[in-house]
Amino acid sequence: MRVEVLPQHLHPAAIALWHEVGLTRPWNDPEADLRRALDGAESTVLAGLDDEALIATAMVGHDGHRGWVYYLAVSPERQHRGYGSQLMAACELWLLDRGVPKINVMVRGSNEVAVGFYQRLGYGADDVRVLSRRLIR
Repeated sequence: MRVEVLPQHLHPAAIALWHEVGLTRPWNDPEADLRRALDGAESTVLAGLDDEALIATAMVGHDGHRGWVYYLAVSPERQHRGYGSQLMAACELWLLDRGVPKINVMVRGSNEVAVGFYQRLGYGADDVRVLSRRLIR
């Protein structure tokens, strides 16, 4: 798998992948999320490509202190082959290249498969509570 910034012609494929693997929610507009990440100075969307086919994505960004990863997705037929781990390593390198000292991921509490994946990569739970407020409905 080759990793690069998501090419524009693959934006629809990325959004379709996010829908396919169940990452989208009715209250989040994945197309707007994608545009904001690619337009931001401190964020991007990485694409995992096999030849020219999109097989994985990860949105990565930071606030200068903490990096965040969202929309980590691997095509169902390509899962359990190490592509998710490779993409997380690419996100970590992207953040390290920018001097960001910490990386966070948010996982829905009910998603035990994702929690297990991140734990196998060495991620652990911090004693924090995430609070949020919708600014755009």
